Amino acid sequence: MLFPTLLIVASSACAANPDRLAGTEPLTAEGDLSAQMLDGAHRLIDRKIAESIERRGRHWNRDPSSYDAYLRSIADNRGRFARRIGVVDERLPAKMERFGDALHVAAGLVANTLTHRVYRVRWPVLDGVTGEGLLLEPRGDPIAQVVVIPDADQTPEQIAVVGPGQPADAAFAAMLARWGCRVIVPVLLDRTSRFTGNPASGKPDPGYSHREWIHRQAYHMGRHVIGYEVQKVLAAIDWFERQYPAGEAPPVGVAGYGEGALVAFYAAAVDRRIGGTLVSGYFRSRQNVGDEPLYRNVWGLLDEFGDAEIASLIAPGGLVIEHSAVADVIDRQSKTPNVVNGFALDGIHGRIETPSFDQVATEFKRIDELVPSALQPRQLISNDGSTIGPGSEAALTAFLDALDVKPLPTTQRDAPRTEDDKFGTAERQRRQVKELENHVQALVNDSHLDRARFFQADTATLESFTRGTKPLRDYAWRELFGKFDDPFLDPNPRSRKIYDRPEWTGYEVTLDVLPDLFAWGVLLLPNDIAPGERRPVVVCQHGRNGVPKDVIEGDNPAYHDFAARLAERGFIVFAPHNPYRGEDRYRRLNRKANAVKASFFSFILAQHEQILNWLGTLPQVDPERIAFYGLSYGGETAVRVPPLLERYCLSICSADFNDWTRKVASTHDPHSFMFTIEWEMPYWNMGRTFSYAELACLMAPRPFMVERGHDDGVAPDEWVAAEYAKVRRMYDKLGIGERTEIEFFNGGHTINGKGTFEFLHKHLKWPEARKRKR
Repeated sequence: MLFPTLLIVASSACAANPDRLAGTEPLTAEGDLSAQMLDGAHRLIDRKIAESIERRGRHWNRDPSSYDAYLRSIADNRGRFARRIGVVDERLPAKMERFGDALHVAAGLVANTLTHRVYRVRWPVLDGVTGEGLLLEPRGDPIAQVVVIPDADQTPEQIAVVGPGQPADAAFAAMLARWGCRVIVPVLLDRTSRFTGNPASGKPDPGYSHREWIHRQAYHMGRHVIGYEVQKVLAAIDWFERQYPAGEAPPVGVAGYGEGALVAFYAAAVDRRIGGTLVSGYFRSRQNVGDEPLYRNVWGLLDEFGDAEIASLIAPGGLVIEHSAVADVIDRQSKTPNVVNGFALDGIHGRIETPSFDQVATEFKRIDELVPSALQPRQLISNDGSTIGPGSEAALTAFLDALDVKPLPTTQRDAPRTEDDKFGTAERQRRQVKELENHVQALVNDSHLDRARFFQADTATLESFTRGTKPLRDYAWRELFGKFDDPFLDPNPRSRKIYDRPEWTGYEVTLDVLPDLFAWGVLLLPNDIAPGERRPVVVCQHGRNGVPKDVIEGDNPAYHDFAARLAERGFIVFAPHNPYRGEDRYRRLNRKANAVKASFFSFILAQHEQILNWLGTLPQVDPERIAFYGLSYGGETAVRVPPLLERYCLSICSADFNDWTRKVASTHDPHSFMFTIEWEMPYWNMGRTFSYAELACLMAPRPFMVERGHDDGVAPDEWVAAEYAKVRRMYDKLGIGERTEIEFFNGGHTINGKGTFEFLHKHLKWPEARKRKR
């Protein structure tokens, strides 16, 4: 049984209370229902991912009748794709700086060959953000201008000049330069963690990669490590464009390997100036994107775009796919314990592995269903079905064909060699990491201004405010958390009695929600409810890794049996299970869901909506008086679920309310999730649209309360007080200041159960005389 520790009290009331609730079927399920719920949620999202290929067509209206008609027909898709990867900032004017240092005084010249010179360069991209890498300048007029992007764990030098131990033909950027191309090779953020963390805040290297370090903070602010690197490529192309009068520039192409191929692929999908693209070691079906590293997480990617759809954005530009082997990567947060709260934690945030040729060929063939070959020259390069390259001669030749140029003849076959690291690659990597971190942190610091511009509602009257917040409520549900539009199943309630107390009786209940997704919780009914009487309900929500019984029995130090205490006061109580249990397994659910424009809270919102549906049918329940009270992750739920589900008449957030943008994305404060294992916490662009004040204001005119212990390590009091002040100001402007409160108390991450209980009695209009003392 799920509740082996429950003590069923024998009493005279036992005979009067049936073994299950009236109108329900017997609940016979055994085992760990929390694990079974998570199993079902994974099946649900796996099915939605599988269905996404067929559903993508609703976003597209391709017109292949001509090049111009096709480009017009996909323009909106291209714009949405750019926004999804965070390419939203205006770039700085283009220029290119060759630079050296005390050891390299010749204007950054690092190699000189018969066919080309190699310079160390940097170029402006965004305010405070530069691209940095190598420029390979041919001795004659270039036949093409190309950005060649290495894998994240390669340096530009490894594909532009040959280092110790490399084969002579390893540097495929150098081959393009020998053939007459002007080539820029940018550095990407690598997969080490040398420059993450904040020692000044007592938070050194948290153990995950530079790419994830930027991804976590940027994602919450509507930016992306991929988008930043695409911007660096496009800034380089801006410079290419400035070298020639309009209409006279050589063709422009992008080529990449591994993570660099992803960046090249996405850049070509965003920018029509790119005439040819070589993607080596990346292209495949993305149906398992949830298993890839977290830093590849793009909100709603599979809802509209697989790799074939992205390829269709590149048309009519040419596309060459090279089936190359990639280094197997297991992306993990290595500096975490193996067990957290009794659950195994492997810390793996994704994997990269070489796909089979069939996986690549199947996705490549799918492009034919989207774009006629007459509209886009494209080619798949392999070694008779085996891997080849990266940057094989066959692939590079096909790439130049796509640009409609021919390589210049040359007898040189290898790249210039270097025997030591004289390029300052470690310091260069540090600069690139810190520039992007500083750019995101500036967004975090100014995010209150963005939210003020976004959260526009007429406060003249309660009615105008309610009308004005409906679009905001809809936006939050669909664009922040993701909404399942599937019709609900019949709830088919099942129940069994698991508590028989002198003052109340408890029933374990399950409800069907969606195929494979059910809701589960415990209903506590006071024993003195008179026939025909309808009472208020308090939904009592546990926190991370909890189960319903934790808020009912055992005097857990976080909860102090607050659900049972409320039942003793005469409230009907429902204690639901939220599926944030099992550590990384529920985080992976969120990661997979993001791919189809859903999140962890898509499941929770659906479950709570069905719970409200069912509670409203119970003869003992007043459906107009159903309140919510949650602690910790349950407090997080309190500012996400009741604001969107308007049948919740009241919400209390305990041990969680704070400045959520800083909590998730700040790298300057030790309270931030940037230093913890909670890698599911960033929500796409949430920091620029909603923090806790804005979400709580969506509760108005319904009552809202915060319960806060001075010693709660979630955040400092100052964050909580400042964020709550915005809520109180809004309620006061609306003339309903008495409907919101905050209670500070001496204590930590726990239910206090004093001011909040008074708040429930007051606003649920439950008589003070009915209070019971334990």
